[in-house]
Amino acid sequence: MYRPTELFLRRCAGMLCWSVALLLVANPAHAAPQEGRWPGIGRPATQAEVRAWDIDVRPDFQGLPKGAGSVARGQDVWEAKCASCHGVFGESNQVFTPIVGGTTVQDMQRGHVASLIKGADQRSTMMKLAHVSTLWDYINRAMPWTNPRSLSVEEVYAVTAYILNLADVVPGDFTLSDANIRDVQKKLPNRDGMTSSHGMWAVHGKADVLNPPCMRDCAPEAQIASVLPAAARPAHGNLAQQNRVFGPVRGVPTMAQSATAPVVAVDQAHSLANKGVCLSCHQVDRKLVGPGFREVAARYRGDAQAQALLAAKIKRGGQGAWGAVAMPPALNLDDAEIAGLTRWILDGAPD
Repeated sequence: MYRPTELFLRRCAGMLCWSVALLLVANPAHAAPQEGRWPGIGRPATQAEVRAWDIDVRPDFQGLPKGAGSVARGQDVWEAKCASCHGVFGESNQVFTPIVGGTTVQDMQRGHVASLIKGADQRSTMMKLAHVSTLWDYINRAMPWTNPRSLSVEEVYAVTAYILNLADVVPGDFTLSDANIRDVQKKLPNRDGMTSSHGMWAVHGKADVLNPPCMRDCAPEAQIASVLPAAARPAHGNLAQQNRVFGPVRGVPTMAQSATAPVVAVDQAHSLANKGVCLSCHQVDRKLVGPGFREVAARYRGDAQAQALLAAKIKRGGQGAWGAVAMPPALNLDDAEIAGLTRWILDGAPD
């Protein structure tokens, strides 16, 4: 039995995978286009291309690759590539919310985290996690933050095992693998935390709110919109320049530019800062998680060693110069790109 086309449409993204779905509609038995039906449009996707997109792991563990990783190995990988943002024990609440904390042995027996029902002041990842496959899949596709999808399959298993050990789900000498991960699922503290008995899932279920509907003094025209807060607008560079050149959708400008500024140099600098994931923690003119670029320029003004010092910090990461929050290394930037970005920052981050 072949997979329904709808399944491919849900799991794939981009023009390549739409092409795969259309090819399956045309001839599901061979996944090949009918000759002459769409002349000159697309080509059959290769098995390697499909595998490159088809990387998700489902709650039933379909898609999980074979492999294994120990808690001890996971600790080594964690301290080298994860601890700078999450803390050595997953407790950090400075860059991201904690990974572990808030769960108990009773929660593991019950399958539902009690503090979520009572209302916890701080929610950790392990408090909310209902499927261990979600943890494995997210680490595999999105971590480390500065270099996603750079971990091997064994390293993903190992890091997952280390997190589970931090949460006391598995012992310190445990080795997680595709053969025993289903047994681990049965021990997750919040494995039964996801339900469908509310109005967001079933229109005839229990409502999510108890307030009566407002039918008086309503605005003449309701408007629904989403707005980026001012502090978050430049976090990922200029969105207006990050869209395809065809089609009706255009991103809104999120970076102000002066008419007299060197536009090419500024655009390149913002692109490098975005590529190095700098803009997630730094802004140009104000502190976010780390100092603003202009604040950095002011501190090092007149320092002949500033260029080399700052370039080395961007390349290797560091901690302590501006507080306790660690800065991960910019692994996505080469030396020439780091040098250009450093010069722009020390010039006062002109816009």
